[in-house]
Amino acid sequence: MNACRAALLFLWLPPVGAALAAASATAVEPVGRTLAASAAVSMDQAVKMVEQRFHARVVKAEAHKDNGRTVYVLRLLNDSGKVWTVRVEAADGSVQ
Repeated sequence: MNACRAALLFLWLPPVGAALAAASATAVEPVGRTLAASAAVSMDQAVKMVEQRFHARVVKAEAHKDNGRTVYVLRLLNDSGKVWTVRVEAADGSVQ
């Protein structure tokens, strides 16, 4: 009886596992790509603009929704080791 259960389980698991993997792959999208799709300023443009303006290197970049607007949150590091965060509006490129 246990051999029969094991055989049924063995035959049942691959299709279920494949279905779950397919469902999870389609349900999860990278946040930055989805939010930035309708932006006037891309993430790459925002990073270049901020690096030139502040003479620092962007070490982390994320896209967030803030009251229905897309905002890029950029963490910067300068040559002296100072770290700070700036926010860039994706709609117009304004820096906060």
